Amino acid sequence: VQLVESGGGLVQPGGSLRLSCAASGFTFSRYAMSWYRQAPGQERELVAAITSAGDSTNYADSVKGRFTISRDNAKNTVYLQMNSLKPEEAAVYYCNARRRAGVSLYDYWGQGTQVTVSS
Repeated sequence: VQLVESGGGLVQPGGSLRLSCAASGFTFSRYAMSWYRQAPGQERELVAAITSAGDSTNYADSVKGRFTISRDNAKNTVYLQMNSLKPEEAAVYYCNARRRAGVSLYDYWGQGTQVTVSS
């Protein structure tokens, strides 16, 4: 199983980035996908999530209206479009895949991609 994030980097406040997470080694279309972030000294927090079919999304209140999560099940990839970025949103952004089957929970994480928001 692999989740490989990309697209992070340095962006100025108010700028945009698009993160991608390429999945392999499992049936991507059966998994809900999420993006989390973790800043130094802080807990990991949920940023956005999307259902396996891509028909429902939810967002942290702090990013609603600025971030968009999407997925392409044909490409086994989930995206996070981030607009109007703020300095306090600098963090390592992680991709997560999760599926519950009966009493079993399948939970996979990527290695993270660094987002720096600074002028």
